[in-house]
Amino acid sequence: MKNRIAIALLALSLSGCATVSDLFAEDDEIEIRRLKPIEATFEPQVKWETDVGDGVQDYFSRLAPAVAYGKVFAASRDGIVVAIEPETGKKIWEQDFANYDNYSFKKAILWYSNRAVSAKISGGLTVAYELVFFGTEDGYVYALEEATGELKWKVGVKGEVISAPAVDSGVVLVNTTSGHLIALDPDTGEQKWITESDVPPLTLRGVSAPAADSGGALVGTPSGKLQVTLIETGMVAWETQIASPTGATELERIVDIDVKPLVFGGNVFVVSYNGTLSAVELRTGQVIWTREYGSYRNISIDGNRLFVIDNNSNLYAIDRRSGVELWSNVALKSRNITSATPHSGYVVVGDKFGFVHWFTQDEGKLVAQLEVGGDDEDEAIFTAPVSAQNTLYVTTREGKLAAITQPE
Repeated sequence: MKNRIAIALLALSLSGCATVSDLFAEDDEIEIRRLKPIEATFEPQVKWETDVGDGVQDYFSRLAPAVAYGKVFAASRDGIVVAIEPETGKKIWEQDFANYDNYSFKKAILWYSNRAVSAKISGGLTVAYELVFFGTEDGYVYALEEATGELKWKVGVKGEVISAPAVDSGVVLVNTTSGHLIALDPDTGEQKWITESDVPPLTLRGVSAPAADSGGALVGTPSGKLQVTLIETGMVAWETQIASPTGATELERIVDIDVKPLVFGGNVFVVSYNGTLSAVELRTGQVIWTREYGSYRNISIDGNRLFVIDNNSNLYAIDRRSGVELWSNVALKSRNITSATPHSGYVVVGDKFGFVHWFTQDEGKLVAQLEVGGDDEDEAIFTAPVSAQNTLYVTTREGKLAAITQPE
């Protein structure tokens, strides 16, 4: 028996595509985990990496870094928020918003239950007006001074905040899991107005992050609608049904629009979980075209190409004007890839095994890959890479933040 184990481990050590974890995986899982060889056209490099708290672990989260005011801002679910120097990866400031009211160092060492309580940061980060905004699963919204990390205000709202706030026209817009869209004063946190939409009995865990454009606050709803609210008054300007429930069970009738509405060229682009991708006129709410793609990941755009990741982790490029599919790539199917990020002429995604992948924008060819998370699902890349000034920033579930560069 010992000889068999030794032979198996030796075989794994001689294979560039296998890992020790393959020993405990089913055949179909191994097929998904192992990357097929590609003709790489360049080699991306990790410029620096640093740890941000304990990351998000196994919890649902859309926490992503934000780049503004010459800093990279990042956070962990437990309560750590940092500002980082983009060139070196050195921390400029760090704040901890975990609850230490009943904390005891001695009992923490002994793993007792009254250790610091997680802040449950899940919605954010958004940086504007020299402030950093984020929300929590406990229904709080925070505003920090971007220069120092000092708390400016903290307010409670109705429902969990698990998507990033939007800031525009002198308000902070927050969309909660209870169906409330809330406008807050960026200086004080005071509520200016609140609207409410229906929430079906069964919905996805996520919620649409609000977008702001032309004086309107745009959100997708759990009932499959795209809704526009006037930022100045909080009155609903229009709402359009994008996806309608079908099927006999509540599970089959899920039509959530969990993506952030994408506004471009006077139109709004949204996709629902059950399989409806639509272009809608921003001014009137009229549907321009509809195609059958299902997703809960954000849509991205570069020029006239929309980039969509469907529920099976297939990547599509869609003509934004007509809805015609330009190309597709299914090479990363079932790897739970992130939303796609246009970057330096390519489109980039992360996956659940900690890899980053580069595709050409014109034909969808996979041309580069980089291992950031150690081929480990604990180090999965769970949100889309952030592109800023020729650098990509990615975070893993265990809290690693990496800056990645590619040859020019």
